[in-house]
Amino acid sequence: MSGIKTMTVKSGATMAPTGGTDLVFAPDGITIPNGVHLTVPAVTSYATRPNATVKYKPVSVNSDGSFSKDKKSVSYAIPMTTAAGAIVYNTIRVEREVHPEFSAANALDMNIVAAQILTDSEAANFWAAGSLES
Repeated sequence: MSGIKTMTVKSGATMAPTGGTDLVFAPDGITIPNGVHLTVPAVTSYATRPNATVKYKPVSVNSDGSFSKDKKSVSYAIPMTTAAGAIVYNTIRVEREVHPEFSAANALDMNIVAAQILTDSEAANFWAAGSLES
């Protein structure tokens, strides 16, 4: 049996995309508190131009003197025009909260594991159809 319930991914792996086409993002001037809004200017049609919103909430000191976690989030959207003529935004959101005592190496490995959960073949049926089985 394979699938999301019995998925295997690598901790400590190296991730490197190959092939494909570069998507070059640039700020578009939309104000995002503690963040930036980016688009792919090479895509000239607003109806199909991918965009991303990137936000950061820094660590703060709690009332008891302990530290909060930081919070980083990225939302990536690809608009499309439906058969009925409506523009809809297909969106994926990634959010990570890390305590300041969690090492940079551990935080990077957390990202690598999350990337595999998004792309692992054992998770494909979950992402395609919501299947929790193989």
